Amino acid sequence: MTLLLGAEEVERAAALLRAGDLVAFPTETVYGLGADARNGRAVAAVFEAKGRPHFNPLICHFPDAEAAFAEVVADGRARALAARFWPGPLTLVLPRRPESRVDLLAGAGLDTLAVRVPGHPLSLALLRAAAVPVVGPSANRSGEVSPTTARHVLDGLSGRIAAVLDGGPCEVGVESTVLDLAAGEATLLRPGGVPAEAIEAVIGPVARPMPISATQAKGALRSPGMMLSHYAPSLPVRLEARDAAADEALMAFGPPLPGAGRVWQLSEGRDLREAAARLFAGLRWLDAEGQRLGLARIAVMPVPMEGLGAAINDRLERAAAPR
Repeated sequence: MTLLLGAEEVERAAALLRAGDLVAFPTETVYGLGADARNGRAVAAVFEAKGRPHFNPLICHFPDAEAAFAEVVADGRARALAARFWPGPLTLVLPRRPESRVDLLAGAGLDTLAVRVPGHPLSLALLRAAAVPVVGPSANRSGEVSPTTARHVLDGLSGRIAAVLDGGPCEVGVESTVLDLAAGEATLLRPGGVPAEAIEAVIGPVARPMPISATQAKGALRSPGMMLSHYAPSLPVRLEARDAAADEALMAFGPPLPGAGRVWQLSEGRDLREAAARLFAGLRWLDAEGQRLGLARIAVMPVPMEGLGAAINDRLERAAAPR
């Protein structure tokens, strides 16, 4: 049985983590599935609970930059970004220190680690109380829609994990931006809650990622969230919809197209921050309603690529990928 813990039960959640159990916890992006990153069995249990491929590395969460940089080698760029964006939705991929306590499985056996300091007060309280590095991939079955509420976590993982620490709905709603600083040139591996333009304002030019269709051909992945078919509902997804049919569930951005069997509004006012926060909940709702009503697919209206739109479109492209 999976416990639902309130905000006042942080110490209980921390004790479960130290004991090797899995605890889902809120961040500003999505709910993470937490485990003691030093404990190989606990990390393996994360992969098992999620059904996650073992070559997809996990992000390690820390209460502050000092704790994170004790596990990785941070250059001036990393420290400048940490000072600007941590706590917050930015993950840095950096060289792993030889003395790092993080289990190799958490980093998929690579010579790098993905680290971040989350921006949710309850996750920071949990990390301070646990006093261990905590891996925290999204708290859902691998390839399914990421959870932005405690109920979403229970819908997918109830009975598979020890507890969920309930911190209410997530504010950002898409995962963290992942930036690789380990190979010299700064490279964006995954768009997310911090736009690339904001990063470039701190450290200068950032190389953009390879097309996601090429990532699986490269073998071991350097970042979480780079699988091709990911964030996938059960119904097929049709992108860039300019019309909608009666047998389609519509994800609207702005005034909705007429004729759809069901409609979820990302943002009537075309606000990208609102759209990001409502994206995963919308995919879940449209998928459930579409299946209940016998609809054929989910149609998605165009979302612009600037700012958080890059992260939204990245998730939608993965949701629509063949599987």
